[in-house]
Amino acid sequence: MKLSAGTESVDSLMEWQKGFAKRFTDGLPRHRTRMWPKKEADIVAAGSIYWVIKGLIQCRQRVLRMEEHIADDGIRHCLLVLDPEIVRTTTSPRRPFQGWRYLSPDDAPRDLPKGRAAEEPLPPELAGALAEIGVI
Repeated sequence: MKLSAGTESVDSLMEWQKGFAKRFTDGLPRHRTRMWPKKEADIVAAGSIYWVIKGLIQCRQRVLRMEEHIADDGIRHCLLVLDPEIVRTTTSPRRPFQGWRYLSPDDAPRDLPKGRAAEEPLPPELAGALAEIGVI
């Protein structure tokens, strides 16, 4: 689970990733993080990054692999190479946090059915209130 800072919606996350992915020869989106995941094998085998946007988990992306990246300042980073497909999930409220958090499969929000994924999303405040009372 990772906060998508500055992202207003799933659509804006997709647009940002399309532009960032152009920096790499394979055209795949990446997310840079300072810490290398301790559960790398589990994540690459069957893991996804669940994006928290406006205080709600709203979507996920499969993690395809991890790459080392040394920044200009010499600091080692991990690039999470992501599947370009963003899968919308049921919304799940999350309080702000730093870094990332692991979700057990039982705690991960369910994927939305394909037909619902194209629906106009609810405003974040309404989706959060409905999720808190267990409606969505």
